[in-house]
Amino acid sequence: MSLAFHREQASGPARRASMTLPHGVVQTPAFMPVGTLASVKAVPQSLLEELDTQIVLANTYHLYLRPGHEVVRRLGGLHRFMAWPRPILTDSGGFQVFSLNGLRKVTEEGVQFRSHLDGSAHFFSPERSIEVQTALGADLVTMFDECLEYPADRGRARQSLDLTMRWAERSRRRFEEAGGRETGQSLFGIVQGGMYPELRRESAERLTEMDLPGYAIGGLSVGEPRAMTREVIESTLQYLPEEKPRYVMGVGYPEEIAEYAALGVDMMDCVLPTRAARHSLLFTSGGRLNIKNRRFAEDQEPPDPVCGCPVCGRYSRAYLRHLAIAGEPLSAVLNTVHNLAFYLDTMRAVRNAISTGSLAELLAGMRARSGRS
Repeated sequence: MSLAFHREQASGPARRASMTLPHGVVQTPAFMPVGTLASVKAVPQSLLEELDTQIVLANTYHLYLRPGHEVVRRLGGLHRFMAWPRPILTDSGGFQVFSLNGLRKVTEEGVQFRSHLDGSAHFFSPERSIEVQTALGADLVTMFDECLEYPADRGRARQSLDLTMRWAERSRRRFEEAGGRETGQSLFGIVQGGMYPELRRESAERLTEMDLPGYAIGGLSVGEPRAMTREVIESTLQYLPEEKPRYVMGVGYPEEIAEYAALGVDMMDCVLPTRAARHSLLFTSGGRLNIKNRRFAEDQEPPDPVCGCPVCGRYSRAYLRHLAIAGEPLSAVLNTVHNLAFYLDTMRAVRNAISTGSLAELLAGMRARSGRS
């Protein structure tokens, strides 16, 4: 069984849907915690299940380097390897290769790069990326693309888009040859085109002609202003099929992912909740807290009095501050559990608001608490 996507309710462009995958059903709009190395940093899989995490993202580039995709294949695939029975999405590795900067060389055939671990030479092509993802065995896999830097002039964006579209066709062809569809995997295309609406439209339309199971919007959160991120998402969504899931890669703050869901986005991922947690930043209904702040030294309140997560139900701000100041490993664990719960609860609230017709009120409240008009 591959992907089945059923829209159930709508509120303007926002929609609530169910996405059935080989390893479970995902209620959308959904947030996907990032498990780069087959692990959401600092949180065991049992706790992810307790938080009702529906789907996680794993990284093709990093798992290719270690432990190696063939090792994962021999151990029964990524689900068995990481003891995660629910759906998984793998990204193509394109963004990680992009971030290597001086360690990579892009050609028509693919990308020659050096490992950030030991400097060893490697080569990723669209075919290689698909082969690695097929070996990993995720429910959802993505086409290999070039993630364009920001800023980039129109000529550079045009060149990059054409390359990505050629790579998209090669990715699709290799996916079919590798039998990905027969094993239940589903392939998502990735819309590129920089910050140019007409190039984004062309990319979306050319990918739509491939009749793929789903579509991602990539190349965002690479340094552009947040207002521009929203503009690109909103202008691109109108050219993606309404009957297919739509995924925006690598965004954003809680109030932003709620806004993107209101535009009609079904899936999002971001490292912010886990990365911020390791730097003692907590997301709460009252705004962001740096738990190391001295004012929390004797604060017996939970991190967020209206949060129902296991951390807020048991620990005080004073204790979390103590752990952070003392450098205790438990600090990262508890902060991450809370932040993930906050993100997941945000998407749950959005889904409920779509069902009850109260999405506008929910967004207004979130904007007010975040200090945005």
